Amino acid sequence: MVSKIAFVTGATRGIGAAIAVQLARSGYHLAINGQNERGLAQKAREITEQYSVCCLPVAGDIGDAEFTAYAFHHTKEKLGCVDVLVNNAGISYIGLLTEMEPWEWDRVIRTNLTGVFLCCKYAAKQMLHKKRGRIINISSVWGSVGSSCEAAYSASKGGVDGLTKALGKELAPSNIQVNAISCGIIDTDMNRCFSKEERVALSEQVPCQRFGQPEEVGRMVQLLLDAPSYLTGQVLRMDGGWI
Repeated sequence: MVSKIAFVTGATRGIGAAIAVQLARSGYHLAINGQNERGLAQKAREITEQYSVCCLPVAGDIGDAEFTAYAFHHTKEKLGCVDVLVNNAGISYIGLLTEMEPWEWDRVIRTNLTGVFLCCKYAAKQMLHKKRGRIINISSVWGSVGSSCEAAYSASKGGVDGLTKALGKELAPSNIQVNAISCGIIDTDMNRCFSKEERVALSEQVPCQRFGQPEEVGRMVQLLLDAPSYLTGQVLRMDGGWI
């Protein structure tokens, strides 16, 4: 069996780390990305030791075109062409739009949307040579319904949803599937800003009566990788029935 190569962004912790572990468990060799070089290297060592796969840490800003081009070239040299791309890296800004500085807006869009564009660009170039591949974008329900005091985050995820649908059509003739998982409230550091009382109140809004777990998103990624190739250009909501 030919080894498959996956590239996962934002993989130091949370959803990205859970996705990387899920793929390693399934036998994928990995390139994992994040900006915390030490934390990323530690996660790569843990995955390599536990699952006996190659796990290459590629630390840097995927919103930077020069770095992202290097990251995919480096991955190809060390592991081979990418078969699977999971765009998970993301940051948030909570606050009124009127109080948001332009540089803060740019930072959210650069990481959450421009980074997805750049990774798709360089991954797709490798996938096109083999006439196969899968791209999975981790989005948010706020991309479709919006959230007060999270205008930039909502806009960035709305862009990811639109990019997913358009790129799914563009790459379908080359047997490359592009889908997104639109997440609800997942129990990650991004949501640790809420107090205990706020977390309880949020959980009560969700029909499942709890936050989702990063490992559940990892399993959903695996389901999409195993799905028929006719499934492409879709934004699949995973929110416990919340929205």
